[in-house]
Formats: sequence, structure tokens, C-alpha cells
Amino acid sequence: MTTATYTASLPANAGWFSRAEAWLDHKGKFAWIAAMVLGFILFWPVGLALLIYSLWSKKMFSNSCRKAYKSTPFSHMKSSGNSAFDAYKADTLRRLEEEQDNFEAFLKRLRDAKDKAEFDQFMDDRATKARSGDTSAEV
Repeated sequence: MTTATYTASLPANAGWFSRAEAWLDHKGKFAWIAAMVLGFILFWPVGLALLIYSLWSKKMFSNSCRKAYKSTPFSHMKSSGNSAFDAYKADTLRRLEEEQDNFEAFLKRLRDAKDKAEFDQFMDDRATKARSGDTSAEV
């Protein structure tokens, strides 16, 4: 390995900190962890400083699995290059959107029916209380 592979993006007058950071970035997440552990073993403030820096600069989480599965809102609309698959995908997405709309409409009707049943029960209870209150006042 040559230093040109990970220092190519650094300016010519980069300091030792920038070069060390580039070297650790080139080696990966485990190099940062090893440097942090060694810093804690040799002199704890160095390890603590590396921990804070890696968390603050998000070095530890830059290549996480969350990033691998991140998609844009329109990523499902990109063509794969296979027209049969693209037609199948478009048909499936249209069908799923239609099913989702139908299911949401069903849930709305279900909520409306529940609300109506609760309201009817409330009105019946109110009418029952009013009738029992009227008869007790007459006696």
C-alpha cells in the first residue's frame, strides 16, 4: 500500500492530524476502534478524545447498514433495463397502491362505524339517564 491511495484527496500542506484521519478512514471503522482502545490504554484522555471525535464527526456510522438500504422516493421508478421486469414491477406497484387505497378506505369505514356505534351508545345512555332522572323527579 502506498500513501498515495488515501492521501490523494489531501492538500500538499496537510498536517499530521489530517493525514492520520485519512489513514484511519482508509483502514475503516475497525481502525478507528483500535485507535480508540489504544488511546484508552495508553492515556485515557486520548481515547476519550477519539471517541468524542468519532461520534461527533459520525465516522463510526458513515458506512452503516442503514445507508446501504437507503432509497430515494423515486427509486422504484428507475428502469432496470429489462422491459418485461419493468412492466411486471409497474403492474405490481399499481396493484399494491390500489390495495392500499382499498384497505385505507375500509379502515375509514370501520372507524366511522365504530364512532357511530359509540355515539349511538352514548345517546342511548343519555336518554336512559334522562328518563330515569325524570321518573325520580316525579315520584
